[in-house]
Amino acid sequence: MPASERSVFVSPYNEIALGPPSGRRIRVFDTTLRDGEQTPGVALSIPDKVRIAQVLDDLGVDTIEAGFPANSPGEFDAVKAIAAAGLKAETCALNRCSQGDLDASIQADVDAAHVFIATSDIHLKHKLKMSREQVLEKAVWAIDYAKAHGLAVEFSSEDATRTELPFLKQVHTTVQEAKVDRIDVADTVGSISPPAMRHLIGALKGVTRVPIAVHCHNDFGLATANSLAAVEAGADQVHVTVNGIGERAGNASLEEVVMGLRVFFGMTTGVDTTKLTYASKLVSRLTGVSVQPNKAIVGDNAFAHESGIHVHGILGDASTYEPVTPDLVGRERRIVVGKHTGVHSIESRLKEYGFALAPEQLAAVTQRVKKLAEDGKQVDDAELVALAYDVQGKGVEAQKRVRLEEFTAITGFNFTPTSTITLIVDGEKRRTSETGVGPIDAALKAIRSAVSKGITLDEFRLEAITGGSDSLCQVTIRLGDKEPAAVSALGRAVGPDIVTTSVDAAIEALNRLLWAKAQIGHPRT
Repeated sequence: MPASERSVFVSPYNEIALGPPSGRRIRVFDTTLRDGEQTPGVALSIPDKVRIAQVLDDLGVDTIEAGFPANSPGEFDAVKAIAAAGLKAETCALNRCSQGDLDASIQADVDAAHVFIATSDIHLKHKLKMSREQVLEKAVWAIDYAKAHGLAVEFSSEDATRTELPFLKQVHTTVQEAKVDRIDVADTVGSISPPAMRHLIGALKGVTRVPIAVHCHNDFGLATANSLAAVEAGADQVHVTVNGIGERAGNASLEEVVMGLRVFFGMTTGVDTTKLTYASKLVSRLTGVSVQPNKAIVGDNAFAHESGIHVHGILGDASTYEPVTPDLVGRERRIVVGKHTGVHSIESRLKEYGFALAPEQLAAVTQRVKKLAEDGKQVDDAELVALAYDVQGKGVEAQKRVRLEEFTAITGFNFTPTSTITLIVDGEKRRTSETGVGPIDAALKAIRSAVSKGITLDEFRLEAITGGSDSLCQVTIRLGDKEPAAVSALGRAVGPDIVTTSVDAAIEALNRLLWAKAQIGHPRT
């Protein structure tokens, strides 16, 4: 939406250049489970794929590309399971222009077939060894076959952005005659610029009666910009992946494209943007592909502020240093205490803990925070509260309310990793067991279960200190809790065993977190 939307504070020049909100409805075609899974090193289990599909469906995407069923028996089973999951979204499967591929999609019982064939001379000469006429014949045959078996069909010209325009127009008119439902323009190697994309889509709109989609790769960091440029020129659908994952440099990011359509063009999608962060975190966890902290919209630092000038502005009015409010995308604003922190952010954070420090005390805390940060230490809430006590001359230290009595972690081939933890919490013995994707995940889940389900694992970092298989490792863990207010605490440990060291770091973080929580809201002078 334009700047008039209460939670959006983008430049007024957008409306001057683009005109008033169009209100156009743009379809969202999510390919996280197909192109996204082609990210090197990613392999999702069938339950994980179904879970992601359910989250995408809840998010409100129009089409879920479930996979490439002809690729393997396992892939076929995954696509079939997603098609049978009772989703509201259209389920779709990828196909080459071959009967074997299409038969697999038909048997998987998806709603739509995504049929593709390369159209650029580069691919025709070096990969397909086919003429343009042969390509057109195969495309028409595949569309006819899929339609005859009751499937909706989206046709993609692979490497469309490197295909000569007269032939690309011929492809569009030919597949339209075969009654295709949608035509996708694929920027397969991310080789087009936004102005060129606008020109291309504008030219294709002149010969295309069915909806046009775009599939943009991020090889030059332009996938989102190209997707928006295509829609501006008249495209009706965007292909996206959660977090922008995909082959090579990835694909157009669902969260970036959806928010761009909303705030710059005033266009609508079916996506509930308040669920974007949850979807991002789930996909990151299940794929093992971390989201960079400074990732637009969903990165941990997207709504984090440390600079004193910025924090002062944010505390006065969020529009000073945020283009949208974090709740619009399911995030929360975070004031970070560190090297660039000013007095205002320290004062604001300590007020949540009931501190009302004198100006000279606030200045002292601020200087000590800066010194700790310059020495390379992260300052969490527990550290900040301890510093506040110290400048008051009280010297209070965090109490250790949780003690580890024993734990086991078991993993193996064809065995679900399991951990059993016994903790002493405020003198009470608590024993819990949990499973996870690995022994560390299982152990950390067990620790949190023993104390509070509301505790979240916000950061896990593992570093090797020495070389060799018997090297020492350092584990840093950040735990958080939102009740009674947002609190976070760090724990660090060093040791030769990754699992044991992770547990030690978690126990330290847990003790600091519980102590910090206990300080909230008590008046202190």
